[in-house]
Amino acid sequence: MPKLVLKIDVDTLRGTLEGVPRLLSALAAVNAPATFLFSLGPDHTGRAIKRVFRPGFFAKVQRTSVVSHYGIKTLLYGTVLPGPDIGKRGQQVLRQVAQAGHECGIHCWDHFTWQDYVRHKPAAWTDKHLRKAFERFQAIFGYAAPTHGAAGWQMNDHALSQHSANGLRYASDSRGTHPFWPVVNGKTLAHIEMPTTLPTLDELLGREVNGTVIDESNVAQHLLRYTAAQQQDHVFTLHAELEGMKLLPVFAELLRGWQAQGYELSTMSQYFHVLQTQNLPKHAVTWGEVAGRTGDVLLQGAPIV
Repeated sequence: MPKLVLKIDVDTLRGTLEGVPRLLSALAAVNAPATFLFSLGPDHTGRAIKRVFRPGFFAKVQRTSVVSHYGIKTLLYGTVLPGPDIGKRGQQVLRQVAQAGHECGIHCWDHFTWQDYVRHKPAAWTDKHLRKAFERFQAIFGYAAPTHGAAGWQMNDHALSQHSANGLRYASDSRGTHPFWPVVNGKTLAHIEMPTTLPTLDELLGREVNGTVIDESNVAQHLLRYTAAQQQDHVFTLHAELEGMKLLPVFAELLRGWQAQGYELSTMSQYFHVLQTQNLPKHAVTWGEVAGRTGDVLLQGAPIV
């Protein structure tokens, strides 16, 4: 039975307080587990307005209805409004996720800052952000974070190398096709990388495929056709601000559809424990574009023999 890992990125305070409880209900309805990855520091979503100068930014805004998904207030955090502390304001919700039996891990400390700057930042800057996130996670949950999934699939070599120092055996920081041992600067790292294998809903919405524009009414069926044709283990990344809010009915349809297709819905931890890690291939990590997303992301690169 192929596994389909549900990896839930929680980027904002609104996603934490409103989206996460709704996702818990949707998952409970089909008895499905998931891995929730939390942003644990300040919500500075409003600073993303700086991306206005990037190629393709306006096109994505028009396709994905950013305002309707995130809300005006969230889009002002860090600019007109001070950025609220997500970990402090949302710690009760975070603990409820763990109490419900789902896996919890780290997305980042400051989502905007990590996503926009980490790729070119030095080790000291990277260590500061990682330390804050790992210490906050420990304070909230009372145990060390088991995994990490990078904001916007953005990392640097030092961040990747630090996973073993932080006790991680697996992470999901990249896009790719199958689990692998990441190789950075010629060195095989000590954790397994589980790349996101499926397109996200925000990457699909508004695009035209075979003459049909993908919208909220047909995006689930589009993705289900793909997973029916590509029967293999998958990692699907969703967002509390999208699938936990306006796109919740789409997510519920996907859950039912994947179960009907014979997929076993899974956490990252559950997936890791059935992988024959000693037989996994080694791959370099690289950078490149993903259809429907602005800018480069971390990718599973060429195999290392």
